[in-house]
Amino acid sequence: MRFNPKARLDTGRTRDAGRSAGGGGSRLPIPGGVGGGSIGGVILLVVLFLVAQCAGIDLTGGDGGTGGGSAFDSSRFTDTGRYSKCKTGEDANNDPDCARVAVENSLYDFWTEELGNKFRPEEALVTFSGAVNTGCGQATSDVGPFYCPPDNTIYLDSTFFDQVLEDQLGGPDGGFVEPYVLAHEYGHHIQNLLGTMNKVRTQQGPQSDAVKLELQADCYAGMWTKAATETEDADGNVLFASLTQQDIDLALEAAASVGDDRIQNKTQGQVTEESWTHGSAAQRQRWFSVGLQEGSLDACDTFDGRQV
Repeated sequence: MRFNPKARLDTGRTRDAGRSAGGGGSRLPIPGGVGGGSIGGVILLVVLFLVAQCAGIDLTGGDGGTGGGSAFDSSRFTDTGRYSKCKTGEDANNDPDCARVAVENSLYDFWTEELGNKFRPEEALVTFSGAVNTGCGQATSDVGPFYCPPDNTIYLDSTFFDQVLEDQLGGPDGGFVEPYVLAHEYGHHIQNLLGTMNKVRTQQGPQSDAVKLELQADCYAGMWTKAATETEDADGNVLFASLTQQDIDLALEAAASVGDDRIQNKTQGQVTEESWTHGSAAQRQRWFSVGLQEGSLDACDTFDGRQV
């Protein structure tokens, strides 16, 4: 994975909340039963978003779940300025923080082109350590990376990749692993814009709507990966200079490591399909590959009645 060294980076949507003490409130539920093991972000999507809908509470700002949300509240934390050093693609090649900015920029450019006037950017990509206040309440590092629909924001404790994905779940580290995770979370933002979250009714099981939502986000991550080295910014510059087969293999390995069956085997020694919320390792790899090979919204329609 290499970035175009001459490309300019936009840090306007990437912020860092710094470190706060975690565990100050009730712990958010973790699909799959392991702290930080659910990179899909369904923590709040299914548990909070859908429960609120059933109770008649509007979390979408009154626009029917199409991504309006409440405005991002920057007063929840003070931006540490962690990303102010990130100016060019060369910075992204030399610094993991700047690589994160570059990935966000590439996702923004890709989905701007893909959705046209249906697209609105996420309010922010926020990194933190320990705990952070979000539009979905306080979240700790336990929840892993997630997307919060009410404030249209992706939250990420960057230690997740070493401490949870690699150490606890035995997943890969480095390279294209984090870009895959960010692309998956951005996929949830796209679902919010398109109103797909309103289709979720069943929350557990290998063919549940919750699993279909997660697999579609994996497929959207594959779509972006397929086009990353061709996607241009507003100035006509391609940000990703190269992606290799090794990068693709790392993404597939990461997808498998957070499959519900893999997580359950590691944490409880057995697989209980009826409690799945994110999909099996094979499902997650398959749908990332569908997006990678076919590269279209239609191909990624996991709600079209097919078995996923």
